[in-house]
Formats: sequence, structure tokens, C-alpha cells
Amino acid sequence: MSSFRASFLAAAALTGATLSASGVSAVQKAAATLPPVHTTQFRIGSFALALRSDTQTLARLSPLAEPAFDFVPGNREAERQGDGYAHVGDIDVRLRTAGGRWQDYASWHARRPIRLLASGGPVFAAADISASMGPGFPLRIERRWLNVGGVPVLRFRLINASDKPVEIGGLGLPMVFDNILRDRTLETAHAQASFVDPYIGRDAGYLQVTRLNGKGPALLVLPDGRTPLEAYAPLKTPKEAGANAIMTDKSPRSQVSEGFYDWTIASKGFAEQEWRSAGEQWNVPSSFTLAPGETCAIGVRLVQAPSIRGIQPTLVAQGRPVALGVPGYVVPNDVEASLFLRYRQPVARVDVAPVGAMTVAAAGNLNGWRRYAVRGRGWGRARVTITYTDGTAQTVSYFVTKPLEQIMADLGHFTTTKQWFDDAQDPFRRAPAILSYDRETDRIVTQEPRVWIAGMSDEGGAGGWIAAVMKQLDNPDAGEIAKLETVIDKTILGKLQVADGEHAGAVKKSLFYYDPAGFPGAYDAASDWSSWTSWPKKEADDLGRSFNYPHVALGYWVLYRLARNHPGLVTHHDWRWYLDHARRTIVAMMRDAPYYTQFGQMEGNVFVNILDDLKREGLTRDAAQVESLMKGRADHWKGLAYPFGSEMAWDSTGQPEVYAWMRYFGHPKQAAETVEVILGYDPLIPHWGYNGNARRYWDFLYGGKYPRIERQIHHYGSTNNALPLFEAFRADPKDLHLLRVAYGGLMGGITNIDRDGFGSAAFHAWPDRMAWDPYSGDYGSGYFAHAYAAATYLVRDPEFGWLGYGGNIRVASDAVTIQPRDGARSRLFVAPAGLWITLEAGKIASARFQPSTGIVTLTLDPQTATTPRALVRVDRTVGEPSYFVQGGTPERGGTAVPLTSTPQEIRLAPASGQGVRPA
Repeated sequence: MSSFRASFLAAAALTGATLSASGVSAVQKAAATLPPVHTTQFRIGSFALALRSDTQTLARLSPLAEPAFDFVPGNREAERQGDGYAHVGDIDVRLRTAGGRWQDYASWHARRPIRLLASGGPVFAAADISASMGPGFPLRIERRWLNVGGVPVLRFRLINASDKPVEIGGLGLPMVFDNILRDRTLETAHAQASFVDPYIGRDAGYLQVTRLNGKGPALLVLPDGRTPLEAYAPLKTPKEAGANAIMTDKSPRSQVSEGFYDWTIASKGFAEQEWRSAGEQWNVPSSFTLAPGETCAIGVRLVQAPSIRGIQPTLVAQGRPVALGVPGYVVPNDVEASLFLRYRQPVARVDVAPVGAMTVAAAGNLNGWRRYAVRGRGWGRARVTITYTDGTAQTVSYFVTKPLEQIMADLGHFTTTKQWFDDAQDPFRRAPAILSYDRETDRIVTQEPRVWIAGMSDEGGAGGWIAAVMKQLDNPDAGEIAKLETVIDKTILGKLQVADGEHAGAVKKSLFYYDPAGFPGAYDAASDWSSWTSWPKKEADDLGRSFNYPHVALGYWVLYRLARNHPGLVTHHDWRWYLDHARRTIVAMMRDAPYYTQFGQMEGNVFVNILDDLKREGLTRDAAQVESLMKGRADHWKGLAYPFGSEMAWDSTGQPEVYAWMRYFGHPKQAAETVEVILGYDPLIPHWGYNGNARRYWDFLYGGKYPRIERQIHHYGSTNNALPLFEAFRADPKDLHLLRVAYGGLMGGITNIDRDGFGSAAFHAWPDRMAWDPYSGDYGSGYFAHAYAAATYLVRDPEFGWLGYGGNIRVASDAVTIQPRDGARSRLFVAPAGLWITLEAGKIASARFQPSTGIVTLTLDPQTATTPRALVRVDRTVGEPSYFVQGGTPERGGTAVPLTSTPQEIRLAPASGQGVRPA
């Protein structure tokens, strides 16, 4: 059995852990049976803080305003008190002397009594912890806890006590915060647990620790002195790292506990060993040398931010280097981006690596911020290093891409050619199909022990054809559409989906399955087919997993939209057939897969569009049927404090659909609470990987080639969780935090697509891999949300003035013009007017907004053979009066405008003819 298969089976076994709904928890049992942990209590600024009396490691960190809440796993001190469990206040070192090999030491591996040092003044606890580092440790380490102006500070002093120079190639501080969801209900998890997100930005780096419920306060872990966040490395378990490894933590890693990480200050020693086969690290790995008798000081500060939205102002108030990218840190080559910097010291220089990947040019100062004009010139990852005159080095990680319309074309071509499967002899009758792909071998995945990956269903198997279908929504291609219609007629309907009878419309879990008796010799003998993942036919044919139904429904819905708005493009059936089959799929989900419909579905937002289209088409009875079924789900959710469950104990999957129906059925309180929960795990960070990266750390087990519990960069959760943030922003255009996070997620989902159009499931964030997973896996669910939400946003930022998210702007004295570059060019939000413009047909070449009158003038692309007219919808999300389209013909809640052979202007004006008050 291959090593990654073995890793998967071990990790998958761990995900059996679930949140305890009742009874005595393991935590309570541990506290009752293990020796008590004695602590010393302190009140430092706005924190109630406790240190273990024996180790002086952090045992409690509670905001005074929320004394029942603890940022660290203080309630698990009893079960985590022994050797091998790291805490905030511990330290690890990898070092070598000249000609020697790297050696590891960690203060928690085998604890020894600490030697107390003098305290007093700002120092409220101090100790020499050298004995706990282990035999042969050549340094002396003193640790002090300080109260510096009401801020708790953890500070270490390293002294070379030997007679030889010592090179330190690994230096880390464990960051142990309470992300453990085990033995908690969803309600208690949201109330008690936290998630940690890193800004791996060297001297400007920090951690933000946010509560699952999205409420304040939040915790910022900031450098004390020169303590760069060079890397963010997991503390692996002994099973993951090997029995002889020193820098491990015994806390089990599973779906209900992501595990803990190290604030890594120096990483060259790891880069030369465990990370040597990995992709490029976020920062250049470094080491430093201490001469005999030489010392160095490192540390972190624990600072409260009043709220998640208050994190950036708190960083500014703390004098930290702050960066804000607009529209974010994913920069297509045709987008004019900006980088705003704020720090008390001037910028000495700006460097880009690789050289020539981007241009970053000074473009003036504005309200205390320095603006830089940013343009992408290459493709792939790029690192911008800003060095200030005091020597502080800040890094901002970017990703440079092709223009988005070219990326869409690449994706469509790859999925319908490289992933096209037409083996008529396939024993599982999958042909024709679009199957999963392995980029490492450059082959279609025709078989996998996790059978769904090769079975066209579940997220890990449906991803390829979902991406191919969604690409057509705003960028249709006749040849690709013809293939997709054939897949629907010959493989989806009648094979994957039941065509008729009592279960008509129901969707199976997989077309591929494990049946060695029925298909002798068909299965790879080198693979392990013994686990639960190798479903037999009965399990693969099961109709009860509701999460499979939105995939099929969105396929029908996209082809309905194309057939309705682009004559001659869709040929197998008329628009009525596709819309009706989308409806049937929803009805079948509620009939044949009711259990999981109590949760929000990934891609479930499309159900709202299907219902809206049924109403617009006058299909009143069908619309009423769907609306009644969906209202039953919404009524259930509105009565729950946190209606965000799934097959997993905790998930970031269901929130987008829950939000959509809360808004649809008029439950603004629950909708607003959903947004705050999303912000609890979806950060705003100056880094393309983490910005808008909705938390997910277990789906490599189910859709990746290299399965393990690991923080995933831009899994499908990134784009899906952007959907409610965009909608919430359109309802409240002053809340720019929502737009910034949403656009980070929207664009993060584009980085999965390589230069040829292959879409990866996600990026492996651990520094021993640092690469895209070779499987396409469940990427299609992420691309669904990108295609669904792709839009340009024109805003007037109170600090930075006119900005375009997804488009390039030109500002004149009386108007501002924006040219969309979002890849769809069919959706535009003019924030000062609260005006949401969507085109079901036609494309926006540019838009001109006059603030004094509120008039928006759209310039539309010329007609094509399949797009002879535009269908424009306008919706005022904030304020009055409504807008109307001058000219054209009313149709299905919009306005049909004939296109011509040249670009055409249309005017959108307030119904009163007067100007509008800016939103």
C-alpha cells in the first residue's frame, strides 16, 4: 500500500470524532481523573490571564469583558499537562555547531523543573527554562512574562553559554489556541472555540485569533522587537513526524481539531531537511549565528482588537506595518491594482521576486497611507518585500494570473478535452463524461479506492464537469456546450440521475464502484481497496446524499439560461426542458435525500436562482412547489442558533445557502448572524493564500491525491463563502470589510487554475509541500461560486477615494468610468448608488457613473450570432428611487435591448429623474 494511501486511511479514521451532543465530555472526564493543574492568576490590561505554577506556560487568556471565554485550551489543561504537549510560553530550537548536524530541542518534550528568576516592575513571571530543553543544549534560555502598558508580553532571551558559535536554523514559539471542537456541540463550539490565521509577513507578520461566532474581541499576536513570522509550521503529532521527533505535540489532529502551529522565526534548518522537496516557501528561509556569550531576544505581544473589523485599526494603533491590497493580492495582467502601506517609517526600497513578475511603483500619499501602483507581468506566485528605513522588512505574497477571460477559456478547453472521457468499453458506463484529472501523471483518474473521485458524483468526482458547465454561464462556447449536452443526455440523466419512475430526478453517489467479482482484473492491484471508501455498487447507487443534487441542478440551470438567452447555442432541448429538470432535481432531493437537507448545501445558492426563474417564466405551480420545500428548510434554520452543520462535525459549507434563504424569506437577523460567523473563519490578510480563504483542513482526505489533515489554501469554501459576503455588502455598501474579504475569496479561487486550464482541489499550506494538489478533486464546486459571483464593484472608499474591484477606473471632474476585467463582464455594482446591474445576455465594455445625477451609462459589446440582444436587470439594494433602463422592452423582470454591430450605449437612470444620495 502506498504511503499516501496509508496516511489517508489513518487520517480518515480520525475523522470519526464528532461533537458531543450530550452527556459527560472527555474533557470533564479528564479533569475528574487527572491531577489538578495549579495556576497563578493575573489581570493584565483587558485580560484575565493565568500561568501554570510549575511551568509558567499560559493556562488561561480571557478577555475581561468575556470572562467565560478562553483563547487558549485552558479547560483541557488536565489532559494536556504532561510531557509532549506544547503551550504558549514554550520554545523550540534547531541548531548546529560548525561541522555538526542539526539537532532539535523543545521545552515541552520532556519537562524539567524551571529555575525561577527575579520578577518585579513590569515582569510578573520569569524563569530559566534551559533544563527542559534537554541534555547537550548549548544555550541558556530565560523566559519573562511582562506587563507593558497593559499588554501581556512573552519574551525570551537566548544566550550562547558554550565556547563555540552556534547556528540557529530553526526557532519557533508554539501558538496553542483553542481550536479543539471535540466534545462540543455546534453551539458550544461557536461560543468557546477560536480559529487562528497567520500573516506570514516577516517583521510585519502577526496572528489573528478569532472566535467561531465572529464576535469580538479578537486576539492579535504581534512581534515583540524583531521577531519575524518567517514561516508557520504545524506541530505534527508523533505519529505524523516519527517517534523520535522532538518538536511534536501529542494532541490528536482530526476533523474536530486542526492541531497547533509554530510561529517560526528561523527556518533554514527545516528547509534543508524536511522541506527540501517542497515548493518555494512564503519567505526566504534564514538562520543566524550566536557567538560565544552572545544573546538575542525574541517575543510576542498579546493584543486585543475590539472586533474582527477592528483588527486593521488596532494594527495601525499598535504602530505595526500595515498593508492593504486593492482589489486584493491576486492580480490578472490586465488589472490596475493598488497597494496601500502604512507605517511610521519611510519606505527604503521595494523588491519583487521573481524579478519582473510585477511592477510596484510609488503613486503618492493619501490620508497617512502610501499608495503603490501594482501591475502583474508574469504568471504565478510573487513576493513583494518592503524594507523600511529602520530595517523592518515586510513581505506581501501575490499571485499573478492571465487576464480572467483567458483563464475562463483555458479552463473550458482543458475540462472538455484533457478531462473528456469517451471510452465506450468502460465497464461502469461512464462515457461520455468529464472525469477527475491527475496533473502529476497528466491522465484522467479512471479508478480510485475513494471511488467517488472517479465516479462523477460527490464533490471530489463531480468537480470536473461542474467547472466545465459553470464556465459556460458567462463565457459560452458552442463546441463545449455540445459536449456538455451530450454528457447530460447520455450519462447524467439515466445513469447518474434516475430518469423516471418513483425516484425520478434522484442522484447517485458514484458511477464507479468496487466489484472485483463482477469485474475481475479491472482494479489496480497496487492500490488498497479494503477501506470504507471503496463502495460496492449498492453503496454507490445510494440516493440519500443531498449534497450531490446541487451539482446536477446547476448543470440544468446553466443550460436553461443559455437556451433562453442565446438562440442557437443550445440544441438538444429547449429552455423549458432544462428548467424543469432543474426543478425536478430539487424535488427529488427533498423526497429521496431528506436527512442532509437540514444543512446548507454547497452550490445551494443556485436553488434560489432556479426558484426566481420559475417565477419569472410564469410557472406558478412549479415555483410554489419549490418555494414550499425551501421554506420548510428555512423555517428550521431560523430557530437554530448556529444552523451550519453538515456531514462533518463543523463545516464552512452550509453557511452560503443558509444565508441566501434567510435573506429570501425575510429573516435579516439570522442572515446577519451568518455573515458574522463567516467572518470568524474567513480572514482579511495581505497574502493571496490566506486572504478570503474560508477555513478547510480535511478535504484532502476526500478529494486530494495527498490526503492528510492540513490547512488548505483556496479550497472551494473560499469562493462559496464569498457569496453571502458580497450580498451583504450590496445591502450595506459602507461595510468595506465585507467586500475586501469577499473579493479575496473570489479571486483566490482563480489561483487553483494553472497556465493550461487545469483546476486543482487546493494548495497544500504546510511548508513540507507548498504545492497545488495534483487532483482536480472538488475544485468545480469552487469554480461554481467564482462564475456565479464574478462581478465588478465600483466604490468610493472614505480613505482611498474611487476604487475598482474587478475593473480599471478613470476619474474625471463630473464622472468616474470603470472597465470591467472580472472575466464575466455581466455584473456591476455601483456602490454609491446602491445599484446592482446584471446581464443575462450581453457584456459590459465600460460603465460611466455621474454622482450628481445618479445616471449610469453602460457601453455594451456588439452583437454576436448567438447574442443578438442584451437582457439587463437593475436592482436598487439601498435607498430610493428605483432605476430604469431607458429604451428596450420589458421581459422577465428585466429589459431586453437589441444589440448592434458596434458598441452600444444604454442609460440607467433613477426613476424620479433626480440624483441619488450616495449609499
